[in-house]
Order: sequence, then structure tokens, then C-alpha cells
Amino acid sequence: MSDKEETSKKRRPLKSLPPDGFQPKTWLIWIVIIGAVAALYLFNPPKTEAPAILKMQQVVELAEQGKIADGTISSDASGGRDWSVIKGHTKEPALRTEAGLTNAFVATGRLTDASVERLQKSAAFTEKPATTAMTQLLYNILPFLIVIGLLYFLFMRQIKQAGKGAMSFVKSRAKLLVREKDRITFSDVAGCDEAKEEVSEIVDFLKDPKKFQKIGGRIPRGIMMVGSPGTGKTLLAKAIAGEADVPFFSISGSDFVEMFVGVGASRVRDMFEQGRKNAPCLIFIDEIDAVGRQRGAGLGGGNDEREQTLNSLLVEMDGFDTTEGVIIIAATNRPDVLDSALLRPGRFDRQVYINLPDIVGREQILRVHARKVALGEDVDLAIIARGTPGLSGAELANLLNEAALLAARRGKKKIDMVDVDDARDKVLWGREHRRVMDDKEKKSLAWHEAGHAVVGAVLDDGSFPVHKVTIIPRGQSLGSTTYLATKDILGRTKKQYADRVCTSMAGRIAEKMVTDDISDGASGDIKQATKIARAMVCDFGMSDLGPIAMGENQDTVFLGRDITRSQHISEDTARRVDAAVSEIITAEYQRAEKILNEHRAALDKIGAALLEHETIEGRHVLELIQHGEIRSPVVTTPRPPKLPAAGSSAKPAAVDSTGATAAPSPSPA
Repeated sequence: MSDKEETSKKRRPLKSLPPDGFQPKTWLIWIVIIGAVAALYLFNPPKTEAPAILKMQQVVELAEQGKIADGTISSDASGGRDWSVIKGHTKEPALRTEAGLTNAFVATGRLTDASVERLQKSAAFTEKPATTAMTQLLYNILPFLIVIGLLYFLFMRQIKQAGKGAMSFVKSRAKLLVREKDRITFSDVAGCDEAKEEVSEIVDFLKDPKKFQKIGGRIPRGIMMVGSPGTGKTLLAKAIAGEADVPFFSISGSDFVEMFVGVGASRVRDMFEQGRKNAPCLIFIDEIDAVGRQRGAGLGGGNDEREQTLNSLLVEMDGFDTTEGVIIIAATNRPDVLDSALLRPGRFDRQVYINLPDIVGREQILRVHARKVALGEDVDLAIIARGTPGLSGAELANLLNEAALLAARRGKKKIDMVDVDDARDKVLWGREHRRVMDDKEKKSLAWHEAGHAVVGAVLDDGSFPVHKVTIIPRGQSLGSTTYLATKDILGRTKKQYADRVCTSMAGRIAEKMVTDDISDGASGDIKQATKIARAMVCDFGMSDLGPIAMGENQDTVFLGRDITRSQHISEDTARRVDAAVSEIITAEYQRAEKILNEHRAALDKIGAALLEHETIEGRHVLELIQHGEIRSPVVTTPRPPKLPAAGSSAKPAAVDSTGATAAPSPSPA
């Protein structure tokens, strides 16, 4: 028998985990209710009027007189008719009792056969069979037995299920995915070819462990996948299990931590026990930093229960061998806060880094997700990949989904390129929304964005051109000048950072040139420029202070390794840093002012074009700078309603609630 056949026999069918707790079924509740009502009825029969007590001879005489309507004769089985009971009713309430007249009567005594014949001949009397002592006993005890049995059955079942629920509280909450339904392979994962190559040997090991064991090779016990959110860490782990065709257990790091002491450690032990029972298999722990954070770090130290859970995880990883066929895969986007004992050799001794996809990877990811949507003939995935630098796999999937939703709202059967472009702008810079502005505010905003566009176009070296300029509010800004990189930005030079500061200052300058005043609309630009200039001085060493890092004391103490922070620069150095930052911003402000003065005609034409069309493309900006006119067609957008004239009693349909505080600023790609 081959190794593959032996492995397939060892694999157990995948079953879903039973639900926690017990919920009694409806039929049990109805049985208890009916039993309780029956018992109450038997023990407390409905009250009837008291019957009259008669003698046997009186009953016989009333029967012969035709005054009895019905009756029953009951005899004792031990004595025959020596002791009988007659119950019945007269035709009219003529019998007197303490409560008044009644028609019910009861008679007890000796009854002869002749009397019985006289009764049955003169009235409708029936004779019941004799009752034994055992029958009477069962008749009295049976209701008690039924009620007690129902209560015992119900409570004992609840007690048993409660015990199981208490035991399941410390059980692992790992979810076992069904291979036939949720199977994912490497063909469903794109944009991380290096990571797939690195984990391919895990697939080979799970398929044929003896191949590595023959030469003494040992597969890593744990693999730590590190990458930004949305890069496909969980998807790649599922693809490993799908390629190897083994069970896949998935659990989150937060599922281990509970308020009860010892629960997390018990769940860790149970998780490894489930892995051994289903070997070979994969156990995937997502967001492991929730339980694997460094012990004793941050303000106030660590949580005791979390640290006990981490200790249990460390011990369990030392206590099993990869020959058992259990591979642990963990994922996190914060490897810097993990405990060092978790990453040492013998535990998670291999780190697989999954970076953001490059232009080739983005095109591959788009092709994977494009299988599920209907694309038009004019959609070019290569162009979309080139225009979406810095987007992760999840964001690219969301981009195509937004394009599909947008095309459906427009009544289309397929996604066109214009839908993808609009969806990209929405994903990168936010959705357009209309706000009512008067002519003065609109003119100030138009020249503000024109200033960004002119300086950005003049300083562009071909890698970060102007993509679109609009005075329609998008996201949190009243207007925006957006840039779109033509390639993946892996690093920037000092000149490129200086150009970004210069472009940020251009909006304030253009606004002052046309209105002879300044507003708070450039607050976002100023913050962005100051942040870039301070990073140039403190982090990148791009100033006269030299290549010295002076930003070490800016980390938060809640995620750091030390509770206290120390000041690494003196007061004199801090003053020199502030002076260097101010010098950079002042120099770039003057450079932006010089550029706008040299291209004042183009600035005014771009501002006028924005007032007319509200949105223009980057090519239109270049045409206005180079030729003084727009030569390409401009897609016009519907105009918002205008404010009423001064002195009118009519109210505007909408008012800008944010004023100019939402500063229009260049948005990075």
C-alpha cells in the first residue's frame, strides 16, 4: 500500500464543531406544560355541587317513580355487590342538602340482584366493572410518576448539557474549514510569488514527509507571515492547505484571551490536541500579536492571563515535532511588538514577508478578481495596475467591486473603463459630494487648487504627474489636486521632498494673489509641509545639521519596550531643528511664489477653467501651461444649485457645515 493511500485512510471526515451550550427543544417544553396542566387537573379536579346522601332503598323508590335521569353502579371486587356505590342525577333538583336543592345523589350499601334489576328496568343505570386495590393505587400514583419522570428527564438532560458547555468553554475555538467547499489553491493567490516559493516546501512536506526525513531535514515548526493589512496572509495560508489537501484550522489570537484564569492556556492545549488527531494538518493563528505581545512591555505591564496563554503556546510548540504532521502558521502586521521567545529557532523560526504588490503583481491580482465580474472590451487591467501604486490585494478587489456597483447603478451590463476610473478615484481620494458655495468662496477655492496644479506640473520630473484637479468636495476636503504615480515609489530624494513642500505652499500663495487675503483653507497644506520638513531634518538627515536621527523619542509608550522615554536631544539642538524646519518651509514658500509669478497667465486660465468645468484632467493643466488653451475634450459635470441673490428671502438648499477648515491639499497616491 502506498504512502498516499495510508495518509488518506488516516484522514478523518471534516465535521463542523457542535454549538456551545444547550437549547431545549420546543417539544420538550410542550410536554412539560401539558404534564403540569394534567397533574393540576388530576390533583385539583373542578369543583362540583355537593351531592345528596341517600339510602339504597330511596334510590330504588325514586327510580320506580321515574324521577332519576341517569346513574352508575360501582361494586367492590372483593365483596361483590355486598358493598356498592350508586351515583346519579334526578330529572329535577328535588333533593335537599345543606347548600339547597340539587339533582345529584350518592348512595352506598348492600345491593341485591333484584334491586339491580329494578333499577335497570325503571331508569338508565349502567354498571361499572369492579375496581381492584392495584387499580386504585395506580390511579392515584400514576400522575405523580408522570410528572416526576418528565422533570427528571428535563433537568438531568440540562445538567449533562451544562457540563458539556462548561467543558467546551475551555475547548479550542479553531474553525475547521471544509476542503470541498472552501478549497483555495495557489492559482487563487497572486502578487506574492516570492512568498509562494518560500512556502511551497511546506506543501511538499505535507504531501510526502518521508522525502525530507530520509536525508535528515526538518521542516520549521512554525511560520510567521508578516505583511501589511490586505496583502493576503490568510489567503496564502488557506492556499497551502488547499494545495496539500489537508485539514485547515483557523483561529484568531483574541480567541485565546478570556477574563477567566487558565482558559486561554487550556484552549491552546486543546488546539494542539485537535491538530494531532487530524494530522497532517495546518493550524492558522491570525493576528497573533493579540496573544504574543512582548511580556511586561508598555505602560502598566502585561496582562497575567495573556502572558499565561503565551507561555502555554511556547511550551506546546516545544512539545511537538513536525514528524507528527502539524504545521503552525501565524500572521501579524506588527512583528515589532512580538515576544522574542516566540520568534526564536524551534518555534516560529521562519518569517515570510508579504509586501505590497508591484505593477506585475497588481495586474495578476486584478486578473484573479476579474474572473467574478463582467468586464467590457475597453478595460485594460495593465493600465489599471499602472495607475494603482501602493494598493494591496484587498484594496484592488474592493476597486473592482466598487466599479461593478457603479456600473450596475448606471444601468450597464458590463464594467467600462470609465467606471473603473471613477471607482479608483473614490477608493483613493473619497467620493464626490456637492456643497453649496457662493462665488467668492468658489473663486478662492479654484485659484487655490490651480496653484497646486501649476507648481506640481512645473516641478514634476515625470514620476508623479498631476492626475486631476477639482473644486468639487471629495472626502474631507472642499477641493483637491490629486497626483498619480507612474511607477512604484520605493524611495524619494531630497529634491522630491522639497518639491512636495513647495507644492503644498502653492495653494496659500495663489489664494493670496487673487483675493489679497488668506484663509484657513490651507491648514492641511501647512501641516503636511511641516511634517515633511521635520522628517527631512530629524529622520532623513537632509539638512545642515547632518545625518543625525533625532526622532527616537516620538514613539508611543503603550506599544514600546520601555515604560519611560528619554530625551535624546538638548534644548539647543531642538532650537536648531526648529530653525532648520522653518528654513526649509520658508525657502520652498519663496520658490513656489516665484513659479506662480512666472506662470501667472496659466494660473488664471486654470482657475477660470475650474470655475467653468469644476473638474479638469492633468493633461488639461499641461495644455494650459504650454499652449494657453485646452485642446482635449473636457467631461462636464452637473453644476450644483447656486445661492440666492443678496437680499432674497429664499434659503439655500444646503450650507457648507465645515467652512474652509477642510483644507484642500494634494493627496498622495
